[in-house]
Amino acid sequence: MPQHLIVGAGWIGGELARQLVARGDDVTLATRSGTALAGATSVVLDASDPVAFCLAAERMQTIFLCSNPPYPDWARRWPPVFAAAIAAASVTGARLVVMGNLYPYGSPTGPMTEHSPETTTESKGIIRREGWHRVLDAHDRGEIQAVEVRASDYFGAGVSGTAHLGQGFFSSVLASKTARVVGRPDLVHSWSFVPDIAATMIAAAGYAGSWGRVWHVPSGAHSRTEIADQLNAHYGSHGVVAGYPEWMLRSLGAVSPLMREVYKSSYQFQVPYVIDSAETERELGVASTPWDDALITVAESYRR
Repeated sequence: MPQHLIVGAGWIGGELARQLVARGDDVTLATRSGTALAGATSVVLDASDPVAFCLAAERMQTIFLCSNPPYPDWARRWPPVFAAAIAAASVTGARLVVMGNLYPYGSPTGPMTEHSPETTTESKGIIRREGWHRVLDAHDRGEIQAVEVRASDYFGAGVSGTAHLGQGFFSSVLASKTARVVGRPDLVHSWSFVPDIAATMIAAAGYAGSWGRVWHVPSGAHSRTEIADQLNAHYGSHGVVAGYPEWMLRSLGAVSPLMREVYKSSYQFQVPYVIDSAETERELGVASTPWDDALITVAESYRR
């Protein structure tokens, strides 16, 4: 039976665990608090501790790195986590699958492919780019086998918190109110459905070809104005979408470390922001959930 270590039990790590358990794999879920999930073994792990990480990864075929510290903590917490994950993969021989994002590409001038240049100048993008390249360098030296799976902004059933297409957006539109969003709501943006992210990570982990590369999650591309119109047409609501004024985001960033980081990455909503996953779909055989099905599944989760 395949054995996997999932580090992080957020929306993506939890869904990944559920999909792997459902197919009969042996799953260990590692978090700081020992989060429990049916069918998985739960362990407490500080992912920045290389010794503890190595012990947790013993006898594992795959390490899925799905942790995601709060924005203000990225500079402090990501580098030691990457270092510990590399050490664990090297010592145990487990393949390392990193959950990533599009931040390393910076502000795009067209659809982002798995081979787009990583031109970011924004701090969080630099942190993620440097982390992935530490992993890739270890792979190229023959110390580990690793890939990174990159998704755009995610959405899924019950997703809350700071997600750009989360509870706040859906609840406002479905209540025929104004959903306030970062950036321009009329611009097309790619949205990665949480189950599709997990499915792509599983497919990447089972890939028989070359590792040491990036894969993109198949995703739907729609403006938030268009999404509101789709919800209104389906539910008979009259919600609208409006962007926060730039001055407001800057002002909030002056007093809130979290909002400061949101503002710094708001460039992603000032231009069309589209992920191209044609290569991933062709090589891994994965596809996105039909958009209407994903959208209504998520909307219904906020109506319960």
